Amino acid sequence: MTSPHLVCLDIDGTTVDHDGRLSPAVRDAVRAVADAGHHVVLATGRAIVGTLPVLDSLGLLQGYAVCANGAITLRLDPALDEGYEVLEAVTFDPGPALHVLRREFPSALVAVEELGVGFKVSAPFPDGELDGVPRVVSFEELMEHPVTRLTIRDPESTSEEFLAGTDRIGLHGVEYAVGWSAWLDITPEGVSKAAALEGVRRRLRIEPGMTLAVGDQRNDLEMLHWAARGVAMGNAPDEVKAVADEVAGDVDDDGLVAVLHPLSSGTS
Repeated sequence: MTSPHLVCLDIDGTTVDHDGRLSPAVRDAVRAVADAGHHVVLATGRAIVGTLPVLDSLGLLQGYAVCANGAITLRLDPALDEGYEVLEAVTFDPGPALHVLRREFPSALVAVEELGVGFKVSAPFPDGELDGVPRVVSFEELMEHPVTRLTIRDPESTSEEFLAGTDRIGLHGVEYAVGWSAWLDITPEGVSKAAALEGVRRRLRIEPGMTLAVGDQRNDLEMLHWAARGVAMGNAPDEVKAVADEVAGDVDDDGLVAVLHPLSSGTS
């Protein structure tokens, strides 16, 4: 086989489609890469509770996973009580950013992540958009404790309007990424999927040149730039494709399969 690679995969829009469906072809391709001795790490904006079912479906029960856009790093081990432990959870005070964002987007919904549980929210989000069972709390409670992530969502707005709004107000001391819809994820400064994956790479002692990352959204930009081989999905926005080394097929066409096949066949 080829030397072990660190294979870093986004979940939504990359490994599963936009309806959350994992195709048998993609599942088999991921399993073949792991069975060939490579280290497969899911790197996602999802919370822990939303990541675990995908790990289970892929049979990735040992190793590492990166959640909340890099704010959380998990070590996976079936011998642990819950099957994982939190190696790192980087937090920040959401208050300053939340006050500014609330003025710019007064009608937007707000969520903060509760580790291993789900989210506290200002009001109910559209069905299926948040992992776990969201809990509606007061604005004050949203700011009560440091958090790994702050999410702003406006079902009546667009991603372009969110990008324009964040440019107008400027956000300092945090990192942020606008999603495919009017969805804004805010994490602590210096936090990204790339930063967390670099920590995993060092733990595994994988050479930098043996890293592959595949993603489809703006929160994958740093990860695709970081990897020796960064692959954007065919359904990615143009700005994501622009930083990638290559572009794969669309998620609806199981585009990830052709990217992974050389690793499992020993031809990479």
